[in-house]
Amino acid sequence: MAEFMTGLKRTDYCGNLNIGDCGKKVTVFGWVQRRRDLGQLIFIDLRDRTGIVQLALDDNTDRTVFEKAVSVKSEYVLGVVGTVKERSAKTDKIATGDIEIAVEELRVLGESETPPFEILPDSKTGELTRLKYRYLDLRRSDLQRNIIFRHKVAKVTRDYFDEQGFIEIETPMLIKSTPEGARDFLVPSRIHKGSFYALPQSPQIYKQLCMVAGFDRYMQIARCFRDEDLRADRQPEFTQIDIEMSFVDMEDVLEIGEGYIRRVFKDTLNIDIPTPFPRYTYNEVMERYGSDKPDTRFGMELFDLSEIVKDSELSVFSGAVKDGGSVRGITVKNGVATYSRKQIKKMTEFVKGIGAKGLAWVRLTENDTESSFSKFVTEEEMNAILRTAQAEKGDVVFIVADSDNNTVLTTLGALRVEVANKLDLKKDGYHFLWVVKFPFFEFDKETNTWVAMHHPFTSPTDECLETLEEDKGKVYAKAYDMVLNGIELSSGSIRITNPELQKRMFSLLGLSDEEAYQKFGFLTDAFKYGAPPHGGMGIGLDRLVMQMIKAPTLRDVVAFPKVQNASEPMTNAPSPIEQVQLNDLGITVTAPTV
Repeated sequence: MAEFMTGLKRTDYCGNLNIGDCGKKVTVFGWVQRRRDLGQLIFIDLRDRTGIVQLALDDNTDRTVFEKAVSVKSEYVLGVVGTVKERSAKTDKIATGDIEIAVEELRVLGESETPPFEILPDSKTGELTRLKYRYLDLRRSDLQRNIIFRHKVAKVTRDYFDEQGFIEIETPMLIKSTPEGARDFLVPSRIHKGSFYALPQSPQIYKQLCMVAGFDRYMQIARCFRDEDLRADRQPEFTQIDIEMSFVDMEDVLEIGEGYIRRVFKDTLNIDIPTPFPRYTYNEVMERYGSDKPDTRFGMELFDLSEIVKDSELSVFSGAVKDGGSVRGITVKNGVATYSRKQIKKMTEFVKGIGAKGLAWVRLTENDTESSFSKFVTEEEMNAILRTAQAEKGDVVFIVADSDNNTVLTTLGALRVEVANKLDLKKDGYHFLWVVKFPFFEFDKETNTWVAMHHPFTSPTDECLETLEEDKGKVYAKAYDMVLNGIELSSGSIRITNPELQKRMFSLLGLSDEEAYQKFGFLTDAFKYGAPPHGGMGIGLDRLVMQMIKAPTLRDVVAFPKVQNASEPMTNAPSPIEQVQLNDLGITVTAPTV
């Protein structure tokens, strides 16, 4: 039966004790990692968030205390008083391996049933089981280390921005639904039946209003929500380091961002990150890497074959060029050993799954040149392809052709990363870069409309102002993304503060004056009263921590994450709501169709 802890006060954490504490009387609390009963000798490994210390009970231990220790099981919660002494059998497997505590008093503060899995680092138990019992999973030292590291990052964040003159301001969680690129999570109002709040996708509008209010430099470690499909680096609720600055241009914002990265890496990992970061335009990274968040830890850059094959008899190539697309490829150095015809077939299915029509290839074996299209091109064309590809014996060349140039680029970008993962080409280290000069608009094929690539408050570049209405595809934005090892860490822009320019951009996005005012009138009205030039960015805290400690997914750095279908196995959220609650909200639920 569990006992009370009356009279016990912790003096030390388990993992903080060391050889210098020998002879010291201590009180520690924790969970039983394991118990070893050797008859007249009992050892208990006691664990708390700092580590493990060994408890020792022997012939000199009070018999009542000794007998109580016999009944102790894994994950029991103990309060222990004893004296630190040097261990006779030392170990380097734990930080406290040269000491132990000779137990004088032991209280069982909480009993435990046999847990569904053993509490060990790098658990091999299935993730779904561990997430169902996340409170047990979080007892694992590796996960606790991640969460504690995240705490340290958050502390450094607040310190850095405070030193730079930023003011932390909380913005509302229940806001007006406005289009920001993803689906909103909606919250029905009981008082205003039929109306809904939205959970913020970002504090975008409110932080701009803080600039209008004259706070000059705003920051917030903000909770954000987006109803999107999940992946390894995405959760429906996430944390963003959000900043906004008045009287700045893009260079000022990038400098603050780089300074923050330098500081957080130095203070938490003691790693010096070189600055300034390399800077690429959007068009440049798409042409070279097929991605607007390129991983530059390895080469394998894209090359263009369009000029070589524009008149080829192979209609897949020449037709793509003729229809306004392109033919491009990547070279996999020493790829022959890995990419047999069978493996190439798998790669073909991979690219078809992401929108390409197929995959052409060349294998340069020791004795021959094998290709999926050699009989359809001339020797001169093949030689020119291989020269452009800088292909040698042992290499494999992958080629994609399509009338949609964006399909070619993004397919090869994804294939490039897939190959790098397969061949383990990604080097250690932290490769930061900026992507700048994004297109303002992107064409949405599903809706057949132009939409804002970032958001409608992003300022177009100065040189585009005179010709905004002429060609949406040639309008560029004062927008910038910070990328780390192929992951987008941050997105930001210089904002529009001129009401007339904002009205033009809304119009180009297909919003009438009435629609724009209904959605954003409170912001555009504010700009009529002296809005300072301003810009900012949001840095994904979860993603940053994930990258810093090289965790495979965000679930390793979030205490209570969602799984792939956006549910939480531990609480079974989301769940049905009782009818009385629905009645209060004036909501009728239609049963889902199977």
